[in-house]
Amino acid sequence: METELRDRFIRLWSEYFNGADLPLGLYYTDDEKVAGDRQQAKGRSCLVGDLAAARRGKSVAFDKDSIGCFGGRRYLGFDLGLMPNFEYFLSCGIPGQLEGERYKKTPELVRQLVAAAPRFEAPARFAVFKRWDTLEADDMPDVVIFFAPPDVLSGLYTLAGFDQGEIEGVIAPFGAGCATICQYPMLESRNPRPRAILGLFDVSARPCVRASELSFAVPMAKFVTMINNMEESFLITRSWAKVLKRIGGRDKEQTQD
Repeated sequence: METELRDRFIRLWSEYFNGADLPLGLYYTDDEKVAGDRQQAKGRSCLVGDLAAARRGKSVAFDKDSIGCFGGRRYLGFDLGLMPNFEYFLSCGIPGQLEGERYKKTPELVRQLVAAAPRFEAPARFAVFKRWDTLEADDMPDVVIFFAPPDVLSGLYTLAGFDQGEIEGVIAPFGAGCATICQYPMLESRNPRPRAILGLFDVSARPCVRASELSFAVPMAKFVTMINNMEESFLITRSWAKVLKRIGGRDKEQTQD
């Protein structure tokens, strides 16, 4: 990635979003040297929570053996399978055997969901997450991932639709937290008119982020156009200036590790 683009966005982000958290870049690679600091699975853990180190500025990488949950492996594209009895896990459970998450009313609804769900296969052995300001010239992000409160999300959402006539420049598909920051935006990156993904509505993943945060994941091609549009968009108006003041005083509570 061009470091000029990296530095330009940092400058514009500071000016128009008043110190809000920088996003993460996600890309895939087969280079073991790049992925040398990859996470090690420590029992069952949530991929979203495992990104806390990347949000603090440390490069984090995963392969199929270093993710502590079925969902993380699936939605990063390393394993297309599902856990046993998934239709019961996501719905009513199995008395005495499996507690259900009750995100869907019946196992049959889960089967329908799975049948209609997209499939994504990782394009390389490792998935790498790096905070935007730590990206180097050799890093080529496929997706840019924000963790943001409502005022910041309003700016990202509006900027994503600034140069298009379509109603749905941003979508919020049902899925695990890691699906909305990895699988869905990676699949959107293949479309000629990619959309951004609003996510982290997954109740199981909510404890891994601040109470005030959702995710906003953008395919890199779309993100470049968003950067190029910033200085002529609503961000230069008095309306945004009022929101900007409030962003500067945002809640500083820490992300759970």
